[in-house]
Amino acid sequence: MEQAQIDFMKKAITLAKEGMEAGNGGPFGCVIVKEGKIIGQGSNMVLKTNDPTAHAEVVAIRDACRNLNHFQLEGCEVYTSCEPCPMCLGAIFWARPAKVFYACTKEDASEAGFDDEFIYKEIEIKPSERKIPMENLLREESLEAFEIWKEKGDKTLY
Repeated sequence: MEQAQIDFMKKAITLAKEGMEAGNGGPFGCVIVKEGKIIGQGSNMVLKTNDPTAHAEVVAIRDACRNLNHFQLEGCEVYTSCEPCPMCLGAIFWARPAKVFYACTKEDASEAGFDDEFIYKEIEIKPSERKIPMENLLREESLEAFEIWKEKGDKTLY
C-alpha cells in the first residue's frame, strides 16, 4: 500500500467522523481520486438533506462527476470508509471507476446498526413478493420509449 493511498483513506475516515459529528448522517465518508488528486468527496448527508440516497459514495460521485464535467469516473479510485451498500455499489458500477478501496466491512456496519443484508435478500425475491411489493404496470406502453432509444442515432451510451 502506498502512502498516498493511506492518506486518501484517512481523509475518507475523517470525512465520516466530521459528517457524523455535524449531524449530517451516519459515520461514512468517501473521496474520489484521479491522477493523485482528490476530485470529489463527501460524507453521509441523509439526515441533513432528508435524502435517503445521500450516502457518502453517492455524494462523492456526484461531486467528482460535476468537477470532471462527465458522467463516468474512468481512471479514478474511490476511497470509502466502509464497504459500499447495495445502492452505492450500483452507483459505483454505473460510474465505472478503476478501483475501490474500503476500510470497514459491511459486517462492521451491521454491528453499528447499518445492516443492509435484507436488501441483498430482497433482490433475490420475486418483485411481487418483496417486503415492498412491486407490480408491473403499462409495460407495453413504456416499451415504446426503449424502441425510440434503440433507433436514436445521436445517443450517448453509458
